[in-house]
Amino acid sequence: MHEFRAEEGRDAPGLMQFLEDRIYEYNSAMLDRHDGRLFSRVVRDGERIIAGVAGWTWADACEITQLWVDEGMRNHGIGKTLLQAAEEEARACKCRVVLVKTYSFQAPAFYEKCGYRVVQVIEGFPPGHRYHTLTKSLL
Repeated sequence: MHEFRAEEGRDAPGLMQFLEDRIYEYNSAMLDRHDGRLFSRVVRDGERIIAGVAGWTWADACEITQLWVDEGMRNHGIGKTLLQAAEEEARACKCRVVLVKTYSFQAPAFYEKCGYRVVQVIEGFPPGHRYHTLTKSLL
């Protein structure tokens, strides 16, 4: 029998993309849904990016994987604008639900204020904090 060993991946971002692609191929084959696409939107101040959102849509679902606003530009409605843009993208792709994950020290209250509901909280991840999973129905 062949013995396998795990070795260090030298290009973590490249390996992550490789794994994402293989998992997408498998999932798409299992559901016979090949409609996945990535999306992103940015807000600029001149040439400088001051905020952005990114994620994916697939099989009537959307996940927002990143939403960031420069600390000095927060509380000006930029996050809400980006969140709405992501939801518009999801609707255009016929998504029924949006999922987002956030830490307790990030923005769970922001998402709740925008109509998302907490469906899971993991206590102590990272230690002393919580990891929230929230969803919003687009129906």
